[in-house]
Amino acid sequence: MLDHLIQGATVVDGTGAPRHLADVGIKDGRIATVAPPGTVTEPARTTEDATGLVLTPGFVDPHTHYDAQLFWDPYATPSLNHGVTTVAGGNCGFTLAPLHPDRPGDADYTRRMMSKVEGMSLVALEEGAPWDWHGFGDYLDALEGRIAVNAGFMVGHCALRRHVMGPDAIGGRPTPDQLDAMVALLHDALDAGAWGLSTTQSATHSDGDGAPVASRHADRDELLALSRAVGAHEGTQIEAIVSGCLDRFDDDEIDLLVAMTGAAGRPLNWNVLTIDAAVPDRVPRQLVPSARARAAGGRIVALTMPILTPMNMSLGTFCALNLIPGWGDILGLPRPERLAKLRDPDVRATLLRHAHSEEAGVFRRLADFDRYVIGDTYSAPNEGLSGRVVRDIAAERGQEPFHCLVEICAHDDLRTVLWPMPTDNDPASWALRRETWRHEDVLLGGSDAGAHLDRMCGAPYTTRFLGDCLRGRKLVGLEEAVRMLTDDPARLFGLRDRGRITAGHHGDLVLLDPETIDAGPATLVHDLPGDSPRLDSRAQGIVSVRVNGVETIRDDTVTGAVPGTVLRSGRHTATVSTR
Repeated sequence: MLDHLIQGATVVDGTGAPRHLADVGIKDGRIATVAPPGTVTEPARTTEDATGLVLTPGFVDPHTHYDAQLFWDPYATPSLNHGVTTVAGGNCGFTLAPLHPDRPGDADYTRRMMSKVEGMSLVALEEGAPWDWHGFGDYLDALEGRIAVNAGFMVGHCALRRHVMGPDAIGGRPTPDQLDAMVALLHDALDAGAWGLSTTQSATHSDGDGAPVASRHADRDELLALSRAVGAHEGTQIEAIVSGCLDRFDDDEIDLLVAMTGAAGRPLNWNVLTIDAAVPDRVPRQLVPSARARAAGGRIVALTMPILTPMNMSLGTFCALNLIPGWGDILGLPRPERLAKLRDPDVRATLLRHAHSEEAGVFRRLADFDRYVIGDTYSAPNEGLSGRVVRDIAAERGQEPFHCLVEICAHDDLRTVLWPMPTDNDPASWALRRETWRHEDVLLGGSDAGAHLDRMCGAPYTTRFLGDCLRGRKLVGLEEAVRMLTDDPARLFGLRDRGRITAGHHGDLVLLDPETIDAGPATLVHDLPGDSPRLDSRAQGIVSVRVNGVETIRDDTVTGAVPGTVLRSGRHTATVSTR
């Protein structure tokens, strides 16, 4: 007997094949049958009529930071609401394990680092996770049987370094014995089911003390030794971040990435490819490593988002503005000194020069302060400004836009929420995106879901993209869009029996209404441990989400079921060799 039968659905199976009507039966967590409507004779415990609805495989998000959130939110919201049934975590070199058993202070260091570098609430990290593991396998075991999504995790280079080198991981180089110990620790994590190695060399990544994170102190030999270890295990990957990921790679970065994928014989992915027609040389430059890797027997895949993800800013807390060269020193000052500096015309002029400079790279996108929209305000002088554009307010007041913005923020003791409007929302940029998405070494994803919680909400990219494909710009057809969100990432990670609707595959399924599929606006909610805030977005047009055959979402509401699997390399992933 079938556990459930979905009748008369329009099946888009993830392969890119034309949609077709079918009945889909589920049994023991897997797809038991895909048959023409009305031809399934095996009885089912439950059935539902899916006439007029689209059935797709569950979406796979290749870049998240749900490592901590899954302990207090096993549903990985809002990603699960938006049809994501499998998440890849442990990215950017940052993981919660391993932790050295003889140094309990390492857990506090890790929490403060994650709070700073990934924008996670420190209170939520302290109160929401048990922190009772040591090895990477212990961490995976702590999640087993209690999550609603399928989740796989890379092991972070920073954690490996901290475990072996202690505080010397910041600023130091390992001795030969320490490097051997680091490689052995990586082997242990991979044996336990880590998907591979993640690392960062990005200048934007600093720890809770403001120092460059541990992996930034690694040299090429260390990175290649770890890469070779990855290649000794089945079903593994590398994820790497370098400074050039934000704008353009330099030659040394290209050489390093190519060498790493070559040493491992495994795919390497990086995040995130920014596509802007106003910077026409960026995409060709960012795809040079992919071409060179293929020629050298490796593979390098760029992740890119198919939507524009709004990200708010504030002059009062750490945000992307701090990453503009010359801005961090000012925005890192105590609040009264910071405000005094920002009110100094000479300081403002210097900051604007830095923001518009070539060195600012991709952060130049943040320099059009006249286009900012005022978000939440907190003072009587700012009443009525929420939702207004700085350009218009500045014109009314006879002020230069950045000066106007500073004065608005000053009234709120720098707490004002600011929303920069994207400069790359033009037809030429969208046409370039459509062209780039079809490149063999470009993959949709990079939501950062689980990180930067009060600044951005990238999790809804799946539903917003599908809505745009069906009723908006229609840059790609539905079948191609679904393949990009399901089978493509499943194949990159070597996921066994996931990413397609076919008999024998796991029952990761999304039932959606093509007339309404979309994502609601991001709104601030206080539902993290310690009443900490995050941005959330409601899914529209998601009728049902199933993970391993069990319904986890019905009409954008979690059911309470936790049928997810902790996906372990080798057992749940197959090797995607580059050789």
